[in-house]
Amino acid sequence: MNTPKYKRVVLKLSGEALAGSDGFGISPNIVNAISKQVKEVVELGVEVAVVVGGGNIWRGRLGSEMGMDRAAADYMGMLATVMNSLSLQDSLENIGVATRVQTSIDMRQIAEPYIRRKAIRHLEKGRVVIFAGGTGNPYFSTDTTAALRAAEIEADVILMAKNNVDGVYSADPRIDNTAKKYDELSYLDVIKEGLQVMDSTASSLSMDNDIPLIVFSFAETENNIKRVVLGGKNRNNCKGEINQ
Repeated sequence: MNTPKYKRVVLKLSGEALAGSDGFGISPNIVNAISKQVKEVVELGVEVAVVVGGGNIWRGRLGSEMGMDRAAADYMGMLATVMNSLSLQDSLENIGVATRVQTSIDMRQIAEPYIRRKAIRHLEKGRVVIFAGGTGNPYFSTDTTAALRAAEIEADVILMAKNNVDGVYSADPRIDNTAKKYDELSYLDVIKEGLQVMDSTASSLSMDNDIPLIVFSFAETENNIKRVVLGGKNRNNCKGEINQ
């Protein structure tokens, strides 16, 4: 019998992961593939929360570079994460997975407001909870949202799914052939070496709350999420242990 290594996880998906090879928008095939993998994990008895980025639709930083007010641009990015979250919710519920979307910005007509205790109760009942709208504040990324929500719901681990990158490297391996792959390192190392795993705010928050981070490659045709939850070896682990 497969026994999961973790009881409660936060799955962090980039917005680009939902776009697939198109690079923009939402690919139904990709969303459905993600949903099937999440269902596999739920059927193991694992409590799953999800944070989705919005980069497949809009990036606040890009808007700021174009001359927009940074706060306004970031709020647009938060709305993009809501669109992605609703798409993922619909896909999950179409295959029989009870799902709730909670937003940090009040949108009661389409989703629940984020309430920590209610989110935990949903998870305990076996429902997938998707946290949308970022932190509800500009200047913070969805990486930080994942770290914050993981701390709040006392998740065992953050699972960060990457496109075409199977772990943590010293540089982008798709560009630099000499990039070194790390099997395990501390958050302090991530911050000191400026590794682009997650932003420094998210890294510091995860480190302070001792939440491990596992970076792995998401492939729509494989059960990579399930493999990671079961403690598979094909992964990298950034542990929040300063003295490691």
